[in-house]
Amino acid sequence: MTTTPDRDANTGLSRAFVDELARAGVTDACVAPGSRSTPLALALAHDERIRVHVHLDERSAAFFALGTARMSGRPAAVLTTSGTAASNLHPAVLEAHHGRVPLLVLTADRPPELRDTGAGQTVDQQGLFGRALRWEADPGPPEDRADAGAHWRSVAARAVAHTLGPPAGPVHINLPFREPLVPTGAELVPAPGRSDGRPWTDVVVPERQPDDAMVERVAAAVRANAKGVLLAGWGARVTPATGVRFAAAAGWPVFADPISGLRTGDHAVSTYDALLRIDGVGASRRPDLALRIGAPHTSKAATHWLAFEVRQWMIDPDGAWLDPRRAAEASFACDAELLLSGVADVLGPAPLSSAWLDEWMDVEARARRALDDLLDGWADPFEGRVARDLVAGLPDGANLAVASSMPVRDVESFAAPRDGLRLLANRGVNGIDGFTSTVLGAAAMTDGLTVALLGDLCFLHDSNGLLGAANRGIDATLVVVDNDGGGIFSFLPQADDRENFETLFGTPHGIDLAAVAAVHGVPCVTVEKANALLPAVEDAIGNGGVRMVLVRTDRAENVARHREAWAAVARAVA
Repeated sequence: MTTTPDRDANTGLSRAFVDELARAGVTDACVAPGSRSTPLALALAHDERIRVHVHLDERSAAFFALGTARMSGRPAAVLTTSGTAASNLHPAVLEAHHGRVPLLVLTADRPPELRDTGAGQTVDQQGLFGRALRWEADPGPPEDRADAGAHWRSVAARAVAHTLGPPAGPVHINLPFREPLVPTGAELVPAPGRSDGRPWTDVVVPERQPDDAMVERVAAAVRANAKGVLLAGWGARVTPATGVRFAAAAGWPVFADPISGLRTGDHAVSTYDALLRIDGVGASRRPDLALRIGAPHTSKAATHWLAFEVRQWMIDPDGAWLDPRRAAEASFACDAELLLSGVADVLGPAPLSSAWLDEWMDVEARARRALDDLLDGWADPFEGRVARDLVAGLPDGANLAVASSMPVRDVESFAAPRDGLRLLANRGVNGIDGFTSTVLGAAAMTDGLTVALLGDLCFLHDSNGLLGAANRGIDATLVVVDNDGGGIFSFLPQADDRENFETLFGTPHGIDLAAVAAVHGVPCVTVEKANALLPAVEDAIGNGGVRMVLVRTDRAENVARHREAWAAVARAVA
């Protein structure tokens, strides 16, 4: 007597799940090796529509996926096995949550009967990421049931939809599998999708269109407040052309962090960080109305310039409450691109000049000239000049990723206005976690140039991101500023504690970063002079692959030079 073997539910439903991801637009998945995740890993490898990036380190895998999603705007998946592997995804989940990046987190798990029994690699993975999610689900172990296909396909389609929001962000699907984890050779549990190739559930995300009353309200406020300012931080999601058109119609200056993409045009004030440090400059030039798009500026001088008596209106498509000083008078939950464009249409052409705008552009010109003259006169590398020169020197169409800590501050403080450059940064939580992996993930999604600016501790913090990087077919140049420690702390009050500063905050590492790169097969060139930076970057780009340009600086001298720069601006506008 022969028996019919059980149908293979793990393989059949995993393939249906992955097919649904591909139908919904997922093109890239990062996989960390593991046993319990075998059914889904094999299903991903089986589907030619999805590129699989294998990473040994789960944290690096998650940030690589985050980089692909940040660059493309499409959800990216990351898959791990159970236990501590899943917990290593948490930093990337937090960045995706606060940075509004569509990240699909897939964690394999033991089946329910093995939980809370002491089974190896088993932790409570439901609710693992707390409230930092748009949605989470656990479909249970794959089973041969009549409704199994609809169940698993629906979960996959809904998961992708929730990553796109609004607001976009991370989704966690916990997937328990019973053994056998490899294909049995038996007939697969059938789980057909829609016959026309559509997702199981096709979700349409509406635009946050401002209504006519909202446009007129903002336009009336702009007309009534000639002394206004547009402030743009990361996540502004407004095109440079619209930003320039609004500023021209309003007759306002624009204070834009470069990572907003709006530090461009004739109204851009690029030296506000230095100017607003000068006693009297900010206090005598406070606006009557500030329109804020995106997150608050990194510069403390800029955020403190907006005193509570200044009327501040926030614009955010998701209605995010980006107001750490609790000073906003109004919040507009709408698409800032559509609102500013509509306001510019209503306002029409503005006067060619005004006393308010002329005054800001005059101090901008003097401060810009003072900064550039001072930086150009220093032959040895200075961190502020590295940031300025990279922003100015990369060709149109290039991508520049900027790490947290000092690099993002130096770009904000020293970069001149320009267009044609896309800047990326992990500013949701402002951490240095996984930055190299984020850069490589972003580079994997573009045929254009990708360059990154990061510090030495940021580089070391994600050195595992370089594992296998030389063999991924990715072109990316890492410009690493090495001041042998945590340079940002030298600007903080902790620097006055001479007994404990170096041990607890300066944290000198004494590591040869070029040797670290060499271990991973990443070529490195060291820059000795300031004017050698851009030629070295151009050579790295021209040679292709993942390469590193190392710039060594001194922490104490870096602080002194920053202060010299601020003093030069103060003299120029006195």
